[in-house]
Amino acid sequence: MKFMIAVKSKFQNLISLGIALIAGLSLALVFASMSKAQASDAANFELKQHCPPSFEKNAKGHCMLRTMYEFYNSVQNRGVGGTQTSLPDHRDGFTPAQIDLGRYLFFDPLLSKDGSLSCASCHQPDKGFSDDMDRSVGVTGEKVPRSAPTLWNVAFLDRFFWDGRADTLEEQAVGPLFDPKEMGNNPQQLLASLRGNDSYPSMFKQAFPETEQIEIEQVATALAAFQTSLISLNSRYDQYAHGFHDALSENEIKGMNIFRSFVARCAECHQPPLFTNNQIAVIGTPEPEGMPFDPGAEVPFNDKRMRGGFKVPTLRNIAKTAPYMHSGGMKSLREAAGFYTKGRGHAVPEGEELIIHWHIWEPNLTDEELDRIVDFLHALTDESLTPQIPSVLPSGLPAVDAKYAASLQNNKVLSGDKPMPSVSNNKKLGASSINNQQQEHTEEVSGDIYE
Repeated sequence: MKFMIAVKSKFQNLISLGIALIAGLSLALVFASMSKAQASDAANFELKQHCPPSFEKNAKGHCMLRTMYEFYNSVQNRGVGGTQTSLPDHRDGFTPAQIDLGRYLFFDPLLSKDGSLSCASCHQPDKGFSDDMDRSVGVTGEKVPRSAPTLWNVAFLDRFFWDGRADTLEEQAVGPLFDPKEMGNNPQQLLASLRGNDSYPSMFKQAFPETEQIEIEQVATALAAFQTSLISLNSRYDQYAHGFHDALSENEIKGMNIFRSFVARCAECHQPPLFTNNQIAVIGTPEPEGMPFDPGAEVPFNDKRMRGGFKVPTLRNIAKTAPYMHSGGMKSLREAAGFYTKGRGHAVPEGEELIIHWHIWEPNLTDEELDRIVDFLHALTDESLTPQIPSVLPSGLPAVDAKYAASLQNNKVLSGDKPMPSVSNNKKLGASSINNQQQEHTEEVSGDIYE
């Protein structure tokens, strides 16, 4: 009897072991199948076929911006006037696929020399598409000469960079890619990385079906297309301008009236609704201690009258883009607002004879008036159309590099995506020199940035 029980027990154990082996093998096959499917999905990125919010696809398949400002008029169609003023011409007409390809490129560190920086490293969505530094840091680890300007509403502009040296979004888009102090890449390496990648060739084919292979012009077009989708026109100020007067507080309305007054004259350069006139102005802002004088627009325009001149920045989302001015010398909005009431040319360094813009004078605003202006500037914040950060990139590199990841953690900014898997395939990365960088970055980026 004991013998029969022992045999039965061993038989049951063998059956259990067999079932466990079969289950384990089945599970392994399932995971293997899932891994292959995930790898296949990662290698085959399908670009979006629908336009971003606030855009409408026309009969040609192009995305056209639609806003309430279309119902208004403006002086010479240049976006100049009161609160209900139409916008100037907008760069649109890109396809959804071109915009989406630009989004992937914008967040991909593959575009830099060593895979350490993306466009988003210095133009971070949670910082008004700027960063929180006085001057950004490039691939060399050194600060560049000027701060990173916001990218919100750049589609309405026709002059780019602080010194206005670029005339098109495409020219502006590729400038930092090949600047040795910024992203440090070169056209040959960039094309080799993109063409040698598992996914980018098919993605470019989706966005540019008539082309045979990836070219720099397509990279510029895609980056420009993405930037045209960065629209900020639904702040509480905009709601007020469209007729909902309860959108602004009493102090913000007071600040708006001071801002637009002939005494403060802020709106003469920062004209609604874009809150910039897109012109170069010499206002005599000081350089941070220890920095040489920046000649600004004098260099690209070869015009001494423009010495110390810089592009008038938009004030859209200005509360998100501290520090302020071309070299980040002013830490707060209050400090920046106070600069304009201290007297014409008061900060011009000794030995410099600048032709200060005629709008700059000495309004002698009170502390309360300056505080109300700052209140109003906070009402210009609108990030409702912030694009989603890709959870997985064709390069396998993290969409959020170490610097950006740290700032996101500090500010508890969420993107809604999941953290990406580690990828170590050199062909997938597009350049073997980036392989080690990817592993380091993937380990540094934690999942709660995305969730």
